[in-house]
Amino acid sequence: MKILVTDKLASEAVDKLKEKHDVLFEEMDHDKLVEEISKYDALVIRSRTKARKDVIENGKNLKVIGRAGVGVDNIDVDAATQRGIKVVNAPTGASQSVAELTLGLMLALVRQLPKADSSLHEGQWLKKQLKGSELYGKKLGLIGLGNIGSKVAAFAKAMGMEVIAYRRHPVPTPGVEFTSLEELLSSADIISLHLPLTPETRHFVSKKEFAQMKDGVLLVNCSRGGIVDENALYDAIKSGKVARAAMDVYEIEPPTLENNKLLRLKEVALTPHIGAATKEGQKRAGLIVAEEVLKVLDGKEPAFWVNKK
Repeated sequence: MKILVTDKLASEAVDKLKEKHDVLFEEMDHDKLVEEISKYDALVIRSRTKARKDVIENGKNLKVIGRAGVGVDNIDVDAATQRGIKVVNAPTGASQSVAELTLGLMLALVRQLPKADSSLHEGQWLKKQLKGSELYGKKLGLIGLGNIGSKVAAFAKAMGMEVIAYRRHPVPTPGVEFTSLEELLSSADIISLHLPLTPETRHFVSKKEFAQMKDGVLLVNCSRGGIVDENALYDAIKSGKVARAAMDVYEIEPPTLENNKLLRLKEVALTPHIGAATKEGQKRAGLIVAEEVLKVLDGKEPAFWVNKK
C-alpha cells in the first residue's frame, strides 16, 4: 500500500513504514495535498499539515490518518469518522519532553531567566533587580491531568511543591489533591494547563477565570493554542493580576506582533511550539504512530484509535 508522510518524521519511523509499504515523504502545501491524497492509503502528519474536510473527502483510498503527537485538532476527525477512516495518534510519545519544558518554563518565570539573559546580552548587570522565588513550597495548580500533567505533577512534588489539580473525571494520583476549578484558580501560585483543544475547551481560561485567580499568579501553557484567551491574558498581565506567563502554543501560529499582543510584553516568556521538539520525543512519537498505522493497514485494531465508536 502507499503511505504519504507530509511532515518531518523520525527516520526510524519512516524506515519502519518502508519495511512493508511504499512511502513518500513530501512537505506538500494544502492545495497539492488535496490534489494528491487520492493516491494514498495512509497519511502521516505532525502539526504543520492540516487534514481538513477537503483533504479527507478527496482521500478516496484513505484508510488511516496518523498524527505523530497527541493533539488532533489539525485533523477533521468528524469527517474522517463519516468516511470510515481511522484516526490514530501517539499520546505518550512526547509526554516527557513537554513535561520537562513545562518545568523549565516554570523555573524561567520564578527566576526571571529571560530577562536575566536578554539584559546581560545588552550589557546590563541587573543582579539586584532580579531577585526571584523558589518553586519549593509553592502551590501548583494543574488544569488537566493526563500523560503530561501527571509527569509535571511528579516533577513538582520532587521540587517540594504542593500540587492540586482539576479534572472532570479525577483518577487517584499519588501526591495530587483534586479540587474544584474555582478552588484551584483562587489558591494556586502557579497554574499550568494540560488540556486538549476541543470546542468545549477553547478559551477555557478567559476573563472570568483570570478574575478568580490570586493576584500575582504565574501561568504556563504548553498544551494547545486556544485554551487561553490571549486577549484576556494580555489584560490580566497589564492589570497585574498575572505577574508573568510562559507560552509555547498560540491561537495563530506563528504569532506575530500584528496578530498577538503578548509578544509586546516582557512579562511573557515565549517559545515557538517546541514542547515535543526533542530527539527522543520525536523518535518515540514517530515509532508509535508508525506502529499504529501499520496495524490498521494490516487489518488489526490500533491501540490509540482516536475516533473509535
